[in-house]
Amino acid sequence: MTASPLPVRVLQHGRYETVAMLRNGEQLVLAIVLPLLALTAIAFTPFFDVLEVPRLEAGTPGVIALCVLSTAFTGQGIATGFDRRYGVLRFLSTTPLGRSGLILGKVLAVGAVLGIQVTVICTTAILFGWQLPLGGLVPALAMLVPGIAAFTALGLLIAGTLRPEATLAVTNLVWVLLAAVGGIIIPRSSLPEAIQPIIALLPSAALGDGLRAALTSGAFDLPSFALLCGWAAVVGVAAVRWFKWS
Repeated sequence: MTASPLPVRVLQHGRYETVAMLRNGEQLVLAIVLPLLALTAIAFTPFFDVLEVPRLEAGTPGVIALCVLSTAFTGQGIATGFDRRYGVLRFLSTTPLGRSGLILGKVLAVGAVLGIQVTVICTTAILFGWQLPLGGLVPALAMLVPGIAAFTALGLLIAGTLRPEATLAVTNLVWVLLAAVGGIIIPRSSLPEAIQPIIALLPSAALGDGLRAALTSGAFDLPSFALLCGWAAVVGVAAVRWFKWS
């Protein structure tokens, strides 16, 4: 029996991963509840009033970036780590899917779930009073594509090289650090000057800066886009090279 073409295999695996993520209660808390809590805190507390733009204009793009970090990095990393433990990945290794097919399928699943997240976050922000800048949708989408790829590949690299318990600890710790001082929720320019050069190299800051530029002024942040593409390429190659199926 001849195997299906690679695009078909990737689409089928992406559909399977999407359904699995939507049926997982813990994943939904990470993907929906925590970003909604962050958005609510931004909308009803004066924390973001120190910035030069209204709090929802500054905070909503950051929450969308947080959704990418939660779903693509932490969610996929933890799920894949425990799939290794329970032999799911060992089973997949006997199929024609392959490492590249596995990674591409997971990227598609993250994109599908993120579409739901962005819809929920944007709808809630509009109810809170945010005005969605239609001119910024295309540059925002352009930022999300390499952002999803970079964080998914990074999560898979960790899950494919560390033990499940270590993956759980590392991905949660990195999530907290990047959410707090990684340029996602708090803009890089508002962080201490001493750490700004380091933060500027992180994919989290690139995604946060790029989404804020798109959804506040409709601008396309080319340096942030290039940095995200670089992270996606390097980490993607590393994940394919060193990912362990068991």
